[in-house]
This record gives sequence, C-alpha cells and structure tokens, in this order.
Amino acid sequence: MTRLREIHRSGRVGWLRAAVLGANDGIVSTASLLIGIAAADATRSTVLVSGVAGLAAGALAMAAGEYVSVSSHADTERADLEVERREQAQDSDDEVQELTEIYIGRGVDPPLAQQVAQQLMARDALGAHARDELGISANGQARPLQAALASAAAFAAGAAIPLLTTAAAPEASLSLFVASASLVCLAGLGALAARAGGAPLRTGALRVVLWGAFAMAVTAGVGWICGVAV
Repeated sequence: MTRLREIHRSGRVGWLRAAVLGANDGIVSTASLLIGIAAADATRSTVLVSGVAGLAAGALAMAAGEYVSVSSHADTERADLEVERREQAQDSDDEVQELTEIYIGRGVDPPLAQQVAQQLMARDALGAHARDELGISANGQARPLQAALASAAAFAAGAAIPLLTTAAAPEASLSLFVASASLVCLAGLGALAARAGGAPLRTGALRVVLWGAFAMAVTAGVGWICGVAV
C-alpha cells in the first residue's frame, strides 16, 4: 500500500510572511500615497512621480527592514546553538537527562524517554536539542536574504497595481479608481495568503480590506486638508 505524502504548510512560514507583508504594504502604502496626493489637487504626472519614488523607497526599506530583523533572529539562533554546543561538550550525560525530562514532560514513559534521548543524542545531539529544547527547526529557521528579497519583490509588485491604475484612469477620478482597484487586489491577496496558510478565505480577505480602506481614507483626508490649506 502506497502511503500518501502529507502536505504541511509550516515550511512556507518564512517566505510567506515576508511576501504577504511586502505585497500588502506595497498596495496600501502606495495607493494611500497616490490618493493623498490626488486629493490635494495634484496633476497626474505629479501623482505618478510620487508613486514611483514611493515604490523605490518602500521596496528598499522593506528589504532592509526584513534583512535586519531576520538577521537579528538568526544571530540569536546561532548564539543559542553555540551555548548548547558548549554544554554538550562539557557534560553530555546531563544533556541526555535534560532531553529525557523533556520527553517525560510530553507524556513518554521514563525508560522509553531515556532510550529515545540516548539514541537521538548519538545520531545528532545538537539537532535534537535545537529542535526539542530550543524550538529551532529547519522549517522555521531564519533566512535573512530570502526574506529581504521576497519582501522587496512583493512590495514592488503590490505597488505597481495602484501605479498602473493611476496611469490608465481618468484624471478626474484617480482616487476612486485607485482605491477600487487596490481594495479588490487586497481582497485577492488576503484570500490567497489565507489559502496558502490554511486559514478561512473570507477572514483573510476581510482583514486586509478593512485596514487598507482605513489607511486610504485617512491619507485622503490629510491630502484634502493640505490641499485646502495651500
């Protein structure tokens, strides 16, 4: 009998979080920027130039932010593993007992827990402690460059949507067209992210649409106020 291969989503966590955050931020921040400038009675060319500048700055900022953040996480993981490596070199028997107690706490009988701990330590001592003591797994391990590239590319892709809409929409209705196109894309993005993560589609779509609409409305108000003041 052929055993069906199980599909798990935990391996997607690293890049999925960065990609969803980047695309969502690209749409929301760029659309809000364009709507705010349009609300101040700026011309289409001014709105477009501002949007392109916002795309470049936002993509680079997202990449830098993700890289620094995930690098800090990776540094912490490496430091914890180094501490664990030294402890194992100093007293391996104590480390076996430590694993044994972890497995007993999870419901394994003491003799079996000790046997499992000894066998895992013999095969890959550091890996066993990384996984079961520190909670560091291959699926969730920090990858700074991957997160930075995914975030920057996703931001640029998301920001392109309101920019293209601005270029094609009637100048008198820029804000309406940009907001509508952006909210539709946000709903699709939220549903896609929810599907990839195994969450309800409606919930995923609704939460990004509500926050996106709120951000656009606030920025439109700021742009209108500044336009009137000028």
